[in-house]
Amino acid sequence: MKRILSLCKTLLVGTGICLLYVPATNSLVSAQAPRLLSAETTYNQTSVREATYYFTLTVPAESASVPLQQVTVTQIRGLEAIGFDERNSTAFEGTRDRRGQKLGITLAKSDRQQRTATITFDQPVAPGKTITIGLKPLRNPNYEGVYLFQVQTLPTGKQTDNYVIGTARLQFYGIATNE
Repeated sequence: MKRILSLCKTLLVGTGICLLYVPATNSLVSAQAPRLLSAETTYNQTSVREATYYFTLTVPAESASVPLQQVTVTQIRGLEAIGFDERNSTAFEGTRDRRGQKLGITLAKSDRQQRTATITFDQPVAPGKTITIGLKPLRNPNYEGVYLFQVQTLPTGKQTDNYVIGTARLQFYGIATNE
């Protein structure tokens, strides 16, 4: 009986230490992860070719040792897969309305089957910056409705974990006709 009590105490103490350790680890990760601030489109009508989708995110100053190297945007909802134009997509410091310095990016060829576009910055984005990525679709979808995009980041360094930083929502409407 004494052995069972001793074993139970050991397990409880060990479990308690583990439970105390986990929240500290999670708070460290969430403090370092960039955040999606907004997503918007210049045109929300279906089939428009001149649209740009803007994804604005911030790299918190607390993540001083983790600059941002890559962002992945994956379409997770919508009737039609949206492809992006690699040559005409851009990124810059600031927001859509307050543009700063242009950032060099490489946009991996949009994988329409996977519904994913990967944006790699030529130079890692330093902590404390707000940046905006402007993805140029080949055209807006033909079908109206809500389209959702999961936004993930990959910091520089030896870390291999992507952080899901938010879900962006864009809504497209059919063009009204007077018949």
